[in-house]
Amino acid sequence: VVLRTSTATLDLTMATRVQFENSNEVGVFSKLTNAYCLVATGGSENFYSVFESELADHIPVVRTAVAGCRIVGRMSAGNKNGLLLPNTTSDQELLHIRNSLPDSVRVQRIEERLSALGNVIACNDYVALVHPDLDKESEELIADTLQTEVFRQTIAGNVLVGSYCSLSNQGMLVHPRTSTEDQDELSSLMQVPVIAGSVNRGSDVIGAGMVVNDWSAFCGMDTTSTELSVVESIFKLRDAQPSAIVGEMRSSLIDQMV
Repeated sequence: VVLRTSTATLDLTMATRVQFENSNEVGVFSKLTNAYCLVATGGSENFYSVFESELADHIPVVRTAVAGCRIVGRMSAGNKNGLLLPNTTSDQELLHIRNSLPDSVRVQRIEERLSALGNVIACNDYVALVHPDLDKESEELIADTLQTEVFRQTIAGNVLVGSYCSLSNQGMLVHPRTSTEDQDELSSLMQVPVIAGSVNRGSDVIGAGMVVNDWSAFCGMDTTSTELSVVESIFKLRDAQPSAIVGEMRSSLIDQMV
């Protein structure tokens, strides 16, 4: 079941509710950037077709597994410049992904002890936040492949930065218990507005519960209309267009829910 909530220009849905089989953890089974979208294999046709109907005119939507797992959103990290995969990714999977993505996207396997890369890396096209214990070599590879600045960071005391925030070039949604000081610090690091919130009716695991790029977002089916309106507001989806992908970073701004 797919419920479309509201429509932006070019008939794009601003935020779409979707489920993978019976799971609301959309960010576990998909990875969305401004240049491509990865979707887990083996799910219902409906999950894939929702992404395809919203995105296929603009970016490739690729069905794949990573290291034999369907949790592609948690196993990979990427932006419009590159895609990082764990070293357990098979040659066949790597080849399939490389052939499906635009030539401008660098696909790179990375030898890292913390192999669930989506949990330990949160990034947009300009800045990456990483787990404080990530290897130095991994940090350099992230900066090189994704062409971003890299900062070691926690979110509301959690080291799994990729799990507890969702991030685009327009804004950042973080764990609901993130303090104002932390939001302030994150906003100045990322140079985008930051707001604390939740998805899927109160879930604080933001990164696992939704995916977003500069013009669309996909949240779990349990996401309330209030949560959805916060998502559309912070990620500036109400007036987004695929052609209007931001070319420069915005000046810092803090939004607070009162």
